[in-house]
Amino acid sequence: MQLPDPVRIALPDITLSVYDVGSGPAVLLLHGFPDRATLWTAQIECLVGAGYRVLAPDLRGFGDSDRPSDVRAYRLRHSVADMAALLGERGVDSAVVVGHDYGAAVGWALAMSSDAVRGYVALSVGHPNAFRAAGLRQRALSWYMLWFREPGVAEAVLPADDWSFLRRWAHPGTEDDDLVRTHIRDLSREGALTAGLSWYRANVDPRTFVDEHPVDLPPVTCPVLGLIGAEDIALGEAQMAGSGAWVTGGFECVTLPGAGHWLPARHADAVNEHLLAFLGRLPA
Repeated sequence: MQLPDPVRIALPDITLSVYDVGSGPAVLLLHGFPDRATLWTAQIECLVGAGYRVLAPDLRGFGDSDRPSDVRAYRLRHSVADMAALLGERGVDSAVVVGHDYGAAVGWALAMSSDAVRGYVALSVGHPNAFRAAGLRQRALSWYMLWFREPGVAEAVLPADDWSFLRRWAHPGTEDDDLVRTHIRDLSREGALTAGLSWYRANVDPRTFVDEHPVDLPPVTCPVLGLIGAEDIALGEAQMAGSGAWVTGGFECVTLPGAGHWLPARHADAVNEHLLAFLGRLPA
């Protein structure tokens, strides 16, 4: 599918680049680090063909959206407010939300806080309390979150030697495909790498990173589907499978055998199959 040009949408706190494609019930797609909305190209094509309207923004700091210089501008609550404002600006009263990576964290928070979310699909990242409870193996997989917090360090290491570390760590076995080239092209723009890393610097607190006790959060009252790759480099199955303890609207976890982290792009057929089935089960 050839995506149409995105539109620039001025929201109260930021201007975002957004794809608004198709007609019908709305689905909001939220990417993570270090992606842009084109991560969802296969899902946009599938959903529009199935009769849905798709909203897919470049989240703040990514793609062609604004990149604030203040690290505090990347606190999760600001992106949650962005998405609520985007739905309102586009005249969407209710939507199914689909999030991957940091976009999944935004999606969980949006599902906790907004009655406009009628269903949620979390890819790779589980409920924040399930992440906290997942133990030392998950902390080991998430080592990079602490490394990314240190100003200037990842900015020096990641681009070195034609981004060789990023290729080997984040994309083992697929070190030079279209997805990798898009990541590197985007991150190579002035200020873009620091903007992406600011998500970690604004939201990861080392003091709570090792705290396994749940925090007081509102329940997720809509139905939720969690998809996790069995070979994810950064996230274990436990932090997704345990998410149902904080969902009152019904929860299903599906582990995709042989799948890694970049589910929307590299395992698009499986994601599309489960996404359409989930949408079909929701009340009209």
